[in-house]
Amino acid sequence: MTRWRSRNQATEAHWRSMAKAVSWRITGTLDTVLISWLITRRLTWAVSIGFVEVFTKITLFYLHERLWNRIPHGRAAPEYEI
Repeated sequence: MTRWRSRNQATEAHWRSMAKAVSWRITGTLDTVLISWLITRRLTWAVSIGFVEVFTKITLFYLHERLWNRIPHGRAAPEYEI
């Protein structure tokens, strides 16, 4: 469900930002593990690197998403009002 901050600014719920962060991070972590494995040729190192970065990047993405949610530049106004 989208919440309305004002008549012209739609904003996403926190749970939606978190769900997007987690789904993106799964994709990103698989990419990091693959690249780490290609460089090191050691699966344990690759998985270790992926494990560490998953937590830091979920947090960073969530904060980034919430910050961008406050910036109205480039948003389309809703076409109708209820």
